[in-house]
Amino acid sequence: MIRGLFVVSVLLSVVSWYTTFEGMALYLSRWFALLASLGVQGALLFTAWLLGSHRARRTQIIVVYSITALVSVAFSYVSLYTWFAQRERPALVQRQLFDRLAAAAQQAEETLTAASGEARKHVVALEEMTEAEKRVGYLAKAVDADPYLAKAREAVAQEAQGREGSGEGVRYSAFARYARLAQQTQAQIDGARQGLAQWRSRANPTDASAEQLRGFHAAYDGIPWVEVTSTLHNGTIARPSVPSLAEFVDQTGSGQEDLMLAFTELFSAPTGRHVFSLALAAFLDVIIILIALVSSGAPESQWAQGAAALDSLDGQVFARDLLRKVQVAPGGLARLPDEGLSAGETQLLLLLSNRGLATHADGGFLLDPAYHASLVEGLAVRGVPLRASRAAGV
Repeated sequence: MIRGLFVVSVLLSVVSWYTTFEGMALYLSRWFALLASLGVQGALLFTAWLLGSHRARRTQIIVVYSITALVSVAFSYVSLYTWFAQRERPALVQRQLFDRLAAAAQQAEETLTAASGEARKHVVALEEMTEAEKRVGYLAKAVDADPYLAKAREAVAQEAQGREGSGEGVRYSAFARYARLAQQTQAQIDGARQGLAQWRSRANPTDASAEQLRGFHAAYDGIPWVEVTSTLHNGTIARPSVPSLAEFVDQTGSGQEDLMLAFTELFSAPTGRHVFSLALAAFLDVIIILIALVSSGAPESQWAQGAAALDSLDGQVFARDLLRKVQVAPGGLARLPDEGLSAGETQLLLLLSNRGLATHADGGFLLDPAYHASLVEGLAVRGVPLRASRAAGV
């Protein structure tokens, strides 16, 4: 089972390594990213298992694990966020651009609608003036409350000074000409309204940003703003602002821009995508150390704890008493003679023999060097029971 858990942690490390590598590759060359990510992930995996199996130098191991985990999570987050964003950002940017363009089109249509209504009034009024000038005359001398019509009367009066009267004269022709100009202005305004309406019917928020802007400008650029301003005679018209393509690019220009964007948005305006990417990146490294910690105590350390409980001793006190009985065997091995072994010590050595970590020969047990070293390392940081037993002279 422990081997299986180790294999699982290795597989998770491979996934974490790949995301770390992809994140580093956004900023470094791929060869540097490959070597650096292998080093970070290897240190992360082995320090996680060392942390669970070694009591000595735990502080240093925790520091190394924390640093490598921080680097791994940071670059894994960037890689995952970029992977998600490359699929979602274009649609989000395109939708934002569509909303901006739709708002600008609506504002322009409202202005054109008002101008079209006013232009229609001007056409009707000028047509009536033309007929009245033909029948009565002297229309140019009248005063009009509408600024547009007042300018038309003034222009006609200046054009035919001293030639008053009725009929198809100079003033009649002038009024007819201004009526035709008003009709052309109304036609231009109505054509611009129709162009915006056609764009709104054809526009799609899933279209590329450049395509959306190209279609919008084809309709928007045809608006006769000078004529609209003179028709509404309001002095100035508040034209809607049209966004530029630079504000709504579908994707970032480089990997370094992806990296900076991922951290900038995380700390300024995090969304569910940022939180999910960070949580997934952290999960990969957290689960590795949890697997290592869960697996570290089984089964040898549990056997030692059980044997210590059998002798009613603390684990460190039990290990100290066992190590005091160690003798030097040929080959530099640690040997524990059968004589003087307690019940707990005997049980532990029998279990170790079945596991291949101890061998019974010549009236004693030969300990595996690695297990012998782990017993000694376990006494490096003395617990309270061990210090109390030493103070009592035991």
